[in-house]
Amino acid sequence: MSRPAPASHLFRGTALPWLLLLPQLVITALFFFWPAGQAVWQSLLREDAFGLRSEFVGLENFADVLADPTWLAAFGRTLLFSGSVASLALVSALFLAVQADRNIRGASAFKTLLIWPYAVAPAVAAVLWLFMFHPNIGIFGRMLNAAGIAWDYKLNGDQAMLLVIVASAWKQVSYNFIFFLAGLQSIPKSVLEAAAIDGASPRYRFWTVVFPLLSPTAFFLLVVNLVYAFFDTFGVIHALTQGGPGKATETLIYRVYTDGVVNLNLGSSAAQSVILMVLVVGLTFMQFRYVERRVHY
Repeated sequence: MSRPAPASHLFRGTALPWLLLLPQLVITALFFFWPAGQAVWQSLLREDAFGLRSEFVGLENFADVLADPTWLAAFGRTLLFSGSVASLALVSALFLAVQADRNIRGASAFKTLLIWPYAVAPAVAAVLWLFMFHPNIGIFGRMLNAAGIAWDYKLNGDQAMLLVIVASAWKQVSYNFIFFLAGLQSIPKSVLEAAAIDGASPRYRFWTVVFPLLSPTAFFLLVVNLVYAFFDTFGVIHALTQGGPGKATETLIYRVYTDGVVNLNLGSSAAQSVILMVLVVGLTFMQFRYVERRVHY
């Protein structure tokens, strides 16, 4: 005797669906649309340091920002920094996930240890790297100087940029590792066994079977990591270098903080935040428009 088909549940009207969506809509409106709207409006004003007087200036703040050579230099540094952080974090996490997916002794403990750094706040992560690579009190910093390498990221801009890239990538590796490992474990073992029976080497199996099946996860993480590098690395930079030495590690997000909070140039800071938001949205759109074509779902 056949079982009756399960009854479908249809909402009679729109009140209940909107009620269920209301908490998320309120949170999105309060913490995204309202601050974004305030930033757009403030970018069109010129205000004094205390916000007591304001004058509508239209797009003058944007014109001043885009004509500022120091902002253009920060834009170039941000592209280098973001690309390096995303690449290093993704490649490292993929390598570690592939190793953790193997049937080896202690794999569970290995996976747990790799996940732990994700719980560390960005500022705390920066302090950890500071204590390791500080030229005077850091373990590795003193070792490098003792080995004859003039290591001092507080004076050398290239060393400072390298340090904030590595520290920021290290903070994101755990997040990427979780998704890559879940993606690897969801690949049917029968597919890999069939490729092995056909004589495919492990490297060939990875690039022709595993990675194409993992491409949706890799694409998702690419978008997330670039957004992280543009926005969420402020704490690492502030705790390690504060944008120095000589603005060598001043990215766009840190410049927004410097001009708005330190220099109290509210209109310019708001204009920079709007430009940064447009850049990230445009970059994400380009990834979905062009990079997603290579993703195999």
